[in-house]
Amino acid sequence: MANINTAGVDPTKMGVGRAIAVLTSGGDAQGMNAAVRATVRVGLYTGAKVFFVHEGYQGLVDGGDHIRPATWESVSMMLQLGGTVIGSARCKDFQTREGRLKAAFNLVKLGVTNLCVIGGDGSLTGANIFRTEWSDLLKDLISKGKITKEEAKTSSHLNIVGMVGSIDNDFCGTDMTIGTDSALHRIIEVVDSITTTAQSHQRAFILEVMGRHCGYLALVTALACGADWVFIPEMPPDDGWEDHLCRRLTEFCKRSPISLVTKRLGYDTRATTLGHVQRGGTPSAFDRVLGSRMGVEAVMALLEATPETPACVVSLSGNQAVRLPLMECVQVTKETKDAMNEGRFDDAVKLRGRSFENNWNTYKLLAHVRPPETKSNINVAILNVGAPCAGMNAAVRAAVRIGIIQGHNMLAVHDGFEGLAEEKPITWNTVGDWTGKGGSELGTKRVLPGKYMEEISLNIAKYNIHALVIIGGFEAFSGALEMVQGRGKYEELCIPMVIIPATVSNNVPGSDFSIGADTALNTITTVRDTTCDRIKQSAAGTKRRVFIIETMGGYCGYLATVAGLSAGADAAYIYEERFGIRDLERNVEHLVEKMKTTVKRGLILRNENCNSNYTTDFIFNLYSEEGKGVFDCRKNVLGHMQQGGTPTPFDRNFATKMGAKAVLWLTEKLKECYRHGRIFANTLDSACVLGMRKRGLVLQPLAELKEETDFEHRIPKNQWWLKLRPIMKILAKYQISLDTSEHALMEHVISKKPPVHMTLTK
Repeated sequence: MANINTAGVDPTKMGVGRAIAVLTSGGDAQGMNAAVRATVRVGLYTGAKVFFVHEGYQGLVDGGDHIRPATWESVSMMLQLGGTVIGSARCKDFQTREGRLKAAFNLVKLGVTNLCVIGGDGSLTGANIFRTEWSDLLKDLISKGKITKEEAKTSSHLNIVGMVGSIDNDFCGTDMTIGTDSALHRIIEVVDSITTTAQSHQRAFILEVMGRHCGYLALVTALACGADWVFIPEMPPDDGWEDHLCRRLTEFCKRSPISLVTKRLGYDTRATTLGHVQRGGTPSAFDRVLGSRMGVEAVMALLEATPETPACVVSLSGNQAVRLPLMECVQVTKETKDAMNEGRFDDAVKLRGRSFENNWNTYKLLAHVRPPETKSNINVAILNVGAPCAGMNAAVRAAVRIGIIQGHNMLAVHDGFEGLAEEKPITWNTVGDWTGKGGSELGTKRVLPGKYMEEISLNIAKYNIHALVIIGGFEAFSGALEMVQGRGKYEELCIPMVIIPATVSNNVPGSDFSIGADTALNTITTVRDTTCDRIKQSAAGTKRRVFIIETMGGYCGYLATVAGLSAGADAAYIYEERFGIRDLERNVEHLVEKMKTTVKRGLILRNENCNSNYTTDFIFNLYSEEGKGVFDCRKNVLGHMQQGGTPTPFDRNFATKMGAKAVLWLTEKLKECYRHGRIFANTLDSACVLGMRKRGLVLQPLAELKEETDFEHRIPKNQWWLKLRPIMKILAKYQISLDTSEHALMEHVISKKPPVHMTLTK
């Protein structure tokens, strides 16, 4: 994120005397409202004037009431809304110089020299043309007597920053565009519904999704639901694909394209075209957080820009916000289309970026590679440890199938470390439909291996286990450490181990994200949306209510903080940020004053272990008492519903890639550890956590991560998401200093083209 408090500059004064206009253009996408809200509120926080431009570029050309001042209250209650509340329109007028001249006139008269555009590559390209022509447009306006020389001088250059809002995820330079994750939610909801009827009638279903010339939605959906085949423009099927597909369907009794399946195999087949339902509905938690983070970064990029700064686009690289030259991204996007048109499909996949390429490679392994006839004689055991969470089954499925493809024998360990006494073979078909299942099909327990170490070592020898995949939360991390420490006494434990973080708490050292956390965040966000809708419907919308919601997480405040950002919370109490009665008093007074305006709802989140004395009941009673006459309160302890439900597309895809990478790493590590006819692994790097760190998946030795861990409170000593808390508070109208350690510098993508992979990875 941007380092706003740079060189002693007061962040609340950065925008004084300046004006920012924000517009949404082209097709709408869920999450655009979160970006608009953040742009407005952070702009106002810096002291700048902020204007809405309604109906996209058409509103910029028409001016008048289409360009209106934005206030803090004007962006309330919009986080949960799909589409864009300020409207979007295709504008032919702006494609002409005369239209852009009118737009320049309207901005100059309002003193606006900073334009934030949320849209696709066409919208952002139009913004860059506008910026390039700006000086000449001002000269024309002066010559026609439309503006004075003084007005032209104060508006001498135009700063442009873009945010990519498109469900297609077709803009090169960013891992995810605003709206893509929400579109995947709509698609997976339909897929899960179709799957039940398909199984009931033994039918094959073909699903058409949107995406225009980009196959991202189709590809990730295929990974997230375990589709048998996917057709994407970046990689058309090879010659003879019909036979390959029919062979797959015959072998595994699964489904495929309609005419082929109907004619050759006689399957009862149905086709479904989703259409614009993919662009509708409420935005996912991911898109709300993404839109909010991008909005903050966009404002900072505008206020830090100079006349020499090129128009930039704010992008997501892994887990980091980055700024990229807009036209470089547009050029690479164009090169991708050219590569497809010229039949250079490998180049097209690489140009899409490392995230797309990783998805494609994982899909190919899971869907197109046949298990070998010869076996490796390697036995790999998989177990789930700790509390269950959505996505565990998807990780197991990917690990099992990749292991079978590698020629390994895969063993299922039921009920965690205790179950190491009863390994059972697990097959390709056993895990066939596990991707979309919540919980843990293998069963899971919190029991650590310490007191069972001798029995475990005997059973590892008995079943000839050569490697372990341990999927779980902090217990998985701690248990694996105990096993590594036991290697000195039990030689059988000298086998490679990999831990895949899977817990709603997101508290496993070595990874920014854990499988299951995204599903839990969406559960919390859904509760927030439901309460907001009820407020609107009750008493003609006149009631003012504050909701106190307790989240899980143990001592880790990730869920409370990120759910607070995605749901627009007024406060989120966590263990990592200590608070006292004076802080509670300030929070209550702040909310009381805010609720005296047009704001009709408040949201307070409390992590379950944030403070042993300031309990959820205490906070509920405090707000209820102090809010009398202004608002009433409701309380909700979400409990274990955060661990349940079907996994989100993010968790399914993340788990699938983690499971696949874990087994591929183990396969290589086993080759390194093969000595004198047997496996022997006792080096530090033979027991690792596989995690997402900033820009990619990395493997880190358990021994190194031990030093980074607070074992008493079961959390990492350093947690990246704490840097999001000031943003949450500023968006809740607190006048605090926003000072973070990482500065989003301008990067480049233009030199990163085939045969060299792009560095923007996920």
